[in-house]
Amino acid sequence: MTKTVLITGTSSGLGRATAKLFQAEAWNVVATMRRPESETELTRLDNTLVTRLDVEDPTTITAAVRAGLDRFGRLDALVNNAGYGAYGPLEATPMAKIRRQFEVNVFGLLATTQAVLPYLREQRSGVIVNVSSIGGRLTFPFGTPYHGAKFAVEGISEALWYELGTVGVRVKLVEPGGIRTDFGGRSFDFSNEPVIADYQPNIGRVFDVLGPLMADGGSEPEHIADTVFTAVTDGTDRLRYEAGTDGITMLASWRAADDTSFLAGIRQQFGLADVS
Repeated sequence: MTKTVLITGTSSGLGRATAKLFQAEAWNVVATMRRPESETELTRLDNTLVTRLDVEDPTTITAAVRAGLDRFGRLDALVNNAGYGAYGPLEATPMAKIRRQFEVNVFGLLATTQAVLPYLREQRSGVIVNVSSIGGRLTFPFGTPYHGAKFAVEGISEALWYELGTVGVRVKLVEPGGIRTDFGGRSFDFSNEPVIADYQPNIGRVFDVLGPLMADGGSEPEHIADTVFTAVTDGTDRLRYEAGTDGITMLASWRAADDTSFLAGIRQQFGLADVS
């Protein structure tokens, strides 16, 4: 029987690449996004349902899951990919953006997972992949809201690994490094108003480092999609899947160092002044 995957955030980047890969591998795909009326590519693919799902709107989550089941009759995997990145000095980041960071990356993920769990539990099978980041295990400067949310995804997923394993459902974490995209694009929201003079030199240095890392050092979305597909289909109880050459390298460095050494290395990499 053909298996079915529901993927959030398929309008671009990793979500789109993942939807196309699963479809090419003969899966049924429920490709969800906030504005499906604007989609022109995925709608042309066989065995693909493009439908609305806004992780900040619970009614659309329920409707998307129902639409997928009505169309394909079953659900075998969920890929929680939809994401948002709020960066900037905490003093200059509005609470509305911080709340949205957690609404999209944490509460939206939880709500979508809750919506599919009754079906996966009843059939005693299924896989949930939560797209985290190396930023769920280590941090970069001026990423307080983003890293807070990704660290939460890591803890949620690890606890669910125990919980859902008792009913036959596997939980996986995919932890990419940089993905080649438009740094500062639609999924990245940097706050810097009001301008606080003390932070400006370091903000400039962070952009000088992160920009090239994202544009040149990151992986193509299709490469990370391969890891997502492996996580869904490998049949193991493995929890974490590091992805992308840069991400794998950085996490290896993080594991090899103690906190003091690693934090000092990040500070040096970004050219940040010492606390003193």
